[in-house]
Amino acid sequence: EVQLVESGGGLVQPGGSLRLSCAASGFTFSMYTMYWLRQAPGKGLEWVSGISPRAGNIDYAVSVKGRFTISRDNAKNSLYLQLSNLKTEDTAMYFCAKRCQVASLVTYCRDESCFDSRGQGTQVTVSS
Repeated sequence: EVQLVESGGGLVQPGGSLRLSCAASGFTFSMYTMYWLRQAPGKGLEWVSGISPRAGNIDYAVSVKGRFTISRDNAKNSLYLQLSNLKTEDTAMYFCAKRCQVASLVTYCRDESCFDSRGQGTQVTVSS
């Protein structure tokens, strides 16, 4: 059974930083592109970033590029997202998700059809 468990969220002031983690199990983590997605209150699911199986391809949404950094440790079956220079508009539930196709290098996720599993999420609140 695929399991994705996010952690690391919290309350932070504008300009602050957080590091999110996603622990993966139940599948061969090193063979899948992984995503970070987020959902703000009253809004739809938004793709934030994607990383290919060996981290050769990385992509970010325009809204977070230059402020967020995605990474992975295949030996630890873990995905990370470093959030820096946070803004109030970054407030959302953050999810990690596994791409449907094995060995795909596609790091952009347009909608929910690109992933087949996601975690329960970790809340990030940016407020003064």
